[in-house]
Amino acid sequence: MMVTKRRSLRAAVVGALGAASLALAGTAMAATPAAHTTAPAAARTAQTVKASITATPSVSSVRAWTLFRVTGKTTGLPAGSKVTLQQKQGTKWVTLPASTPVARSGSYALRVELGLKGKNDLRMVSGSTTSPVFDVTVR
Repeated sequence: MMVTKRRSLRAAVVGALGAASLALAGTAMAATPAAHTTAPAAARTAQTVKASITATPSVSSVRAWTLFRVTGKTTGLPAGSKVTLQQKQGTKWVTLPASTPVARSGSYALRVELGLKGKNDLRMVSGSTTSPVFDVTVR
């Protein structure tokens, strides 16, 4: 007999708590519909921004195996994304072992050494997004 009273008391308490939580949830949802409509709009705006990369070398001419910097800004790429240097060798773009993460501000800076003498066509790449081609002459 005692077990039945406890079970019915427990069921009544659970039912009352469930009804109270539903009432509170309904009130909370009714009080904030504007917040739900503005957040997806902001997310859609962020998703529709086309990704782009700029790249600027610190020098236009450098001696072989001398360090120089490539700096630039990105838009539409999340912070922490890697940007990688590519070099045109013949008709193919070759990925070089030089990459750096994008900062929260969208900027990046990469230290580079090149050994292939002559005019080097270079670009920065992240996924399918590429920067305009820039050149550095190695003497």
